[in-house]
Amino acid sequence: MAQQTDIRAGGASSRPTAHDTSVLDNAVWAALDGPHSHLAERVGRAARYPDDVYAFAALADPRDPAAWADLHTLVGPATTVRIKPVETVPEGWDIVGGGVGVQLVDTALRAEHAPEAIRLGPDDVPEILDLVARTHPGPFLKRTIALGTYLGIRDQGRLIALAGERLRPPGWTEISAVCTDPAYRGRGLATRLVRAVAAGIRERGDIPFLHAAADNANAIRLYESIGFTLRRRSPILLVRSPGTSHPGAVL
Repeated sequence: MAQQTDIRAGGASSRPTAHDTSVLDNAVWAALDGPHSHLAERVGRAARYPDDVYAFAALADPRDPAAWADLHTLVGPATTVRIKPVETVPEGWDIVGGGVGVQLVDTALRAEHAPEAIRLGPDDVPEILDLVARTHPGPFLKRTIALGTYLGIRDQGRLIALAGERLRPPGWTEISAVCTDPAYRGRGLATRLVRAVAAGIRERGDIPFLHAAADNANAIRLYESIGFTLRRRSPILLVRSPGTSHPGAVL
């Protein structure tokens, strides 16, 4: 298990003095087994988000063969699924891709609302998908907006920057989909939106955290500069379940 970061009080007065970071070791499972249970598709000790919400599955304990058996039942044979944090897979499962991510937690972020930020809803999804396709902040799907609050900034009606909430392990909320139209970068829009999303997170008693690709040095540097602390690195695997099925099955 990664060394845990001690989260101390600071910033908004409503922020808890300390939160247990252990749930962040398996954040997808903790969210699906907790605040996002209403979204979970689940069999026993395996669960996943609907594939148009967030294309990840999770195991209660990646070391437990029974959990992998439950995942096989859940996703079916010869299905490709994204999962983290997992380093090895049981016999019969194949690793077909993957990468490494980093997790950062809020230790000194100044959270504050942004008057220019507007809450985005289902009607804004086409614009969000267009911005995400041009900026590549990470996965955002047709119903990802169901995961939490998403805020945007517009210029003359056009969506130019975005940030929102994704995973919600107990006591924590992940900030995600942070992106800015290339023509508007360098103006601090992403930072303002991260602070604004964080303000809403803190108001309900949670602590913000986030993930980034381990090789995204610019994003990591930005997050550290505004008050996040690197907590851990972990693998992200694309694995295929045992058996045969129709070609191209992907979760």
